[in-house]
Amino acid sequence: MTGEYRAVFDAEVIFSNGGGLRTDGFRLDIPGPEITDGELAALLVRHLGLLMVGEVRITNRTVIEEPHKGGRGVAAPAAGARRLVELSHVITDGMVTLPGWQPPRVTDWLTREASRERYAPGVEFHVARIDMIANTGTYVDAPAHRWADSPDLTGVPLDRLADLPGLVVRVPAGTRAVDRLMLAPYEVAGRAVLLHTGWDTHFGTDRYAGPDAPYLTADGADWLVEAGAALVGIDSINIDDMTPAAAGERPAHSALLAAGVPIVEHLTNLAALPPEGFRFTAAPPRVAGMGTFPVRAFASVD
Repeated sequence: MTGEYRAVFDAEVIFSNGGGLRTDGFRLDIPGPEITDGELAALLVRHLGLLMVGEVRITNRTVIEEPHKGGRGVAAPAAGARRLVELSHVITDGMVTLPGWQPPRVTDWLTREASRERYAPGVEFHVARIDMIANTGTYVDAPAHRWADSPDLTGVPLDRLADLPGLVVRVPAGTRAVDRLMLAPYEVAGRAVLLHTGWDTHFGTDRYAGPDAPYLTADGADWLVEAGAALVGIDSINIDDMTPAAAGERPAHSALLAAGVPIVEHLTNLAALPPEGFRFTAAPPRVAGMGTFPVRAFASVD
């Protein structure tokens, strides 16, 4: 079932300045099966671009469920139509991204009440203020986050952050380590490689930072660099193993950022994406001297 309808009918069009025309078995896209003869007549006139129409008589009308073909009355779905998919967490006052790290504070800098004293009667504005560390919500890591004298947020090219062809790697439930063998089947060159672990369901809970959080191994990071990945993202708390056994080492950060591959952490909603065939964007403001910053991550899906 398509959910789209077309009318099949005969029509006689009489022009107010004389003359007329007839159609037999004409098919026309309609918005729904409940359309009236008057509405159908108006759609026909619009579809054919007729002027000086005095009367339209509709006969032998039936309605069928059939995909739209396009026309001036009811447009067919546009070729290349797309939808946008949100992939970032909402930043709220006091939220916890990384346990033990300072949460954001969202307050007023200029209230609507105070602004009324500055502007003409009936004119008011609100200006908010946010105090936060850079690692809040869904954020991107630039090379300067790990390596001194490497590009900061202002030095990462847009073609590494915006409108990238995307690829989703589905990580089996219960898998912690995403390694070279798991990634080897994928063509990642020039793509944003998004590791879908499903761990985002624990965001904001104690388990999010737990010892079973998924991560990318050193071997996996090296393979992504060798294979030419443009960006790597994950929906877990960190792209590296954060357990005490890892002794504070950050091999995935080190390898990817040394190669100029941005990292996007704390993604969400990756389940809504197809395996490929989408474009990915996660662009931060151009802030000099900073290596991380929150992003509005999203995908454009054809």
